[in-house]
Amino acid sequence: MGVHGVKAVFFDLDNTLVDTAAAGRRAIEEVRGGGGGRGGAGRRCADGGVADGLCCALQVVNALRSKHHCGEGEARGICDKVQAKLLKECHDPAKTCITDLRISHWEEAIQETIGGEANRSLAAECYFLWKATRLRHLTLAEDTRGMLTELRKAVRLLLLTNGDRQTQREKIEACACQPYFDAIVVGGEQKEEKPAPSIFHYCCDLLGVQPAECVMVGDSLDTDIQGGLNAGLRATVWLNKSMAAPADASPVPHYVISSVLDLPAVLQKIEHKVNAKLGTDRAVGGTEAP
Repeated sequence: MGVHGVKAVFFDLDNTLVDTAAAGRRAIEEVRGGGGGRGGAGRRCADGGVADGLCCALQVVNALRSKHHCGEGEARGICDKVQAKLLKECHDPAKTCITDLRISHWEEAIQETIGGEANRSLAAECYFLWKATRLRHLTLAEDTRGMLTELRKAVRLLLLTNGDRQTQREKIEACACQPYFDAIVVGGEQKEEKPAPSIFHYCCDLLGVQPAECVMVGDSLDTDIQGGLNAGLRATVWLNKSMAAPADASPVPHYVISSVLDLPAVLQKIEHKVNAKLGTDRAVGGTEAP
């Protein structure tokens, strides 16, 4: 990798490098009595994460029950309503910050469940407890750290994530992934997010590379893969952990992997193709020279 082949790799964050869905499931396990989410697996909320059963953690249920005299059923009902609101969430950062929006989710859910006057302070308490639990479960796996460290010896690495600036920066800090990248770009800080070509071209400019020298790796066909195709990158690599067949109308990635740890082998394949083509071009050029 390098001179003639891939010079940079762009990585998505949520459910590519960091298993956001698993973090949601682990948070659910802290809910009193187990329970867990119902449906909605894999659907994304506005910050780019997965609202896979994003109910509240044990601390939230306890706060609702002990401090505010909610029954356990009511507490879980509030969490379910918040989950539903996250799945339908549409965030416009020009109109409201993500914190205010999500406190409002809790405020509405509490009022819808137990009635009475709106309680903004209780909603804020629940939100911050929920957020702290979610962030605590976001980790960059040791084997993934090792892979990134090795890759960075040969190519430049960039983290490219959609979502609200504050939320995504908090995730990045929580999983401590900054040292593994030459640059980090958050869609919420740019004029356009993935799949717009502009954000990919901005990333190329940051690293001083051309689109044809870059590879995009991500779990979303609609944003990561379509965006890489839109921007004219050398290759797109779809992380499909379940290896389920995509819909017929979905964008077609150049490569499919079931684990991000399979990426180095894919990059080697790309390099071999580039070298083979260079060899063919030189051979053809040699026969045509006078």
